[in-house]
Amino acid sequence: MWRTSAVVLVAGLLLAGCSGAPADDDPRPVVLTTFTVLADMTRQVAGDRVRVESLTRPGAEIHDYEPSPDDLVRGAGADLLIENGMGLERWFSRFVDRTEVPAVVASEGIEPLPIAAGEYRDRPNPHAWMSPAAGARYVGTIRDALTRLDPAGAASYAANAERYAGEIRAVGEQLSADLAGIPPDRRVLVTCEGAFSYLARDAGLREAYLWPVNAEGEGTPRQIAGVVGVVRDSGVPAVFCESTVNDAAQRQVAEETGARLAGPLHVDSLTGPDGPAPTYLDLLRHDAGTIAEGLTGARP
Repeated sequence: MWRTSAVVLVAGLLLAGCSGAPADDDPRPVVLTTFTVLADMTRQVAGDRVRVESLTRPGAEIHDYEPSPDDLVRGAGADLLIENGMGLERWFSRFVDRTEVPAVVASEGIEPLPIAAGEYRDRPNPHAWMSPAAGARYVGTIRDALTRLDPAGAASYAANAERYAGEIRAVGEQLSADLAGIPPDRRVLVTCEGAFSYLARDAGLREAYLWPVNAEGEGTPRQIAGVVGVVRDSGVPAVFCESTVNDAAQRQVAEETGARLAGPLHVDSLTGPDGPAPTYLDLLRHDAGTIAEGLTGARP
């Protein structure tokens, strides 16, 4: 009930013409993103011309995030909202349905890969940013959105986006080179969540995972048995899990197969400044390096 009341309150403020402007004297436009990865990408393109904030904090799980009343007020005060789309932020309609603040879908124009199993079977896999090639497309969409918001900064946004997209693509090129010598039957990426479909496709890897989307009931005996069979058949030397989920089920896979549990990998959230993935580029480089090291190594 308190969430419903908060939504109604903010909607009333918006309809009444409340600006929701920040209390400080920062004159820059405010861009509010749904999670930390998008916030960092936007900052890299925006430079100092825009104030960028994330609804979620480093380390947060994004799929089932519950917006607070403060989040709704922040949304009311923003000049632009950026979401991933593809069903990632199922809660985000609370913002866009009750405000006239422009909203942009960062994954717009990217051909989605379907989720292969489970409750969300055949729906779009939302983790397109894990592909460096798709990540570069995100950058172009963010550049265009910032240019519409602040036309005077168009040249700056274009230059920043070109540089940044090149750095992102280079991570994918390096990963493909690092994996080039792996035999076809061992080119399997085994993770906890099926969040690496786009990266696996681009790198020429087959994807296997314990569960397709983070949800309750993860790591069932049936899921574990299925992945154990894949690991034994392929002989991959390492399996992986993501930083925002419990890796107990994947540890069991490693114990039963002799594979090493490598990682963790970072997907839905950046880390703090002292962690291995404080920026999106750091996240990609960390994950690509961890995957390459794990799959090219021999089993202990």
